[in-house]
Amino acid sequence: MKLTFTGGAGQVTGSCYLLESNEGKILIDCGLNQGDQFSNEENYEPFGFNPREIDAVFITHSHIDHIGRIPKLVKEGFIGSIYSTAPTKDEAYELLLDARHLMENETPPGKPMLYEISDIDNSREKWKTLSYHQIFKIKDFQIEFYNSGHILGSASIKVTVGGKSIVFSGDLGNIPAPLVKDTEYIQNTDYALVESAYGNRVHESVDERKSILEDLIEDTFKSKGTLMIPAFAMERTQELLFELNDLVENKRIPKVPIFIDSPLAIKLTAIYQKYSGDKEYFDDEALKMMKDNKDIFNFPGLRFTLTKEESKSINDVVPPKIIIAGSGMSNGGRILYHEIRYLPDEKSAMLIVGYQSQGTLGRRIIDGAQSVRIMGQEVPIKCKVKAIGGYSAHADQPLLLKWVESMKQSVKKVFVVQGEEDQSKPLADKIRDNFAIDATVPSKGDVFEF
Repeated sequence: MKLTFTGGAGQVTGSCYLLESNEGKILIDCGLNQGDQFSNEENYEPFGFNPREIDAVFITHSHIDHIGRIPKLVKEGFIGSIYSTAPTKDEAYELLLDARHLMENETPPGKPMLYEISDIDNSREKWKTLSYHQIFKIKDFQIEFYNSGHILGSASIKVTVGGKSIVFSGDLGNIPAPLVKDTEYIQNTDYALVESAYGNRVHESVDERKSILEDLIEDTFKSKGTLMIPAFAMERTQELLFELNDLVENKRIPKVPIFIDSPLAIKLTAIYQKYSGDKEYFDDEALKMMKDNKDIFNFPGLRFTLTKEESKSINDVVPPKIIIAGSGMSNGGRILYHEIRYLPDEKSAMLIVGYQSQGTLGRRIIDGAQSVRIMGQEVPIKCKVKAIGGYSAHADQPLLLKWVESMKQSVKKVFVVQGEEDQSKPLADKIRDNFAIDATVPSKGDVFEF
């Protein structure tokens, strides 16, 4: 086999790995490079391979940095099939449509669009589904999906050719997750790629993160301010709803209007509801709550604002109030309008619950900027800003090391990917020091043969 790091190496986003055998070529993921804009130049560059020569694409999960260039791949001649779990297929369609909408707003005049909606539709027609642990064969590749515990339907992918195997972690979950099943550990593999978004970080505990959320809501209520939560529409919003439901039902927070101001999050929540009760995807706690309370994503005080008019009406609601809106890195979406209004308000607060890539507005805010420019306006930041790493859907360093440790008896080499250098390098060092496993941080374009 020959492995080429065509993306996701030396950076968090743009996951894309080319695997070649004697008989064929497959891709693991085909993600968008994300930063301050979807239309950044890196996404327009050639793939580094001929899309027509790719036999199949296997998708770890539906986040745009893992699927966002699939329509471009199709547009440029890919004729094979795309494979993922069933929830990932459903989620991917909505996420790709949303990304295309953002591109319309961000692509400079005169610059071609990265792909068209017809390319998304053509991608969907090629998309097929696999279950966890269903053995699938194409050419001389044998494929098996394992639950990565990251988001609904997410997978780590094990590929075996000629008796040699390699595992692609995808994104690994932050255990224990309140909704999806925990990460599965894979004991037998020759090689592995492990993500490292939080490769040098230790998250707060689940109990601690809920306490921080509870305290921040109570503080904002007392100050009669607005709590803004820029949340990723996929998983983070649903996890927040799950925990807010628990806080409301147990009267741990005061009665306060809570708005989900994200059409995409509302559509994705409907997908969660579609698969609710499915033992393949949800953990025991979530299944029990679904049995006791059929709709865990709805509770008193919660409002879904789907239309623009409903979104604007949030301004008419006198604080205190909570607004959960996309996008999660504040690089687009309705959260920008709320940030213009409430970042300058000393009574209000912003809670950041997910990873913020370099170059994004969210990253500048979390790094302590005194003011930021939003839609042509200079906006001072006077509200309280708080980040909770424990709400990340990504595993932290201890969990990443635990995932690698499970395969230490068999693995010959580990590639540390999908992280910034200050996260990837410390994780690689820890893997070498703790387990005496050869670990390296590859660069884009690197090739490894085995």
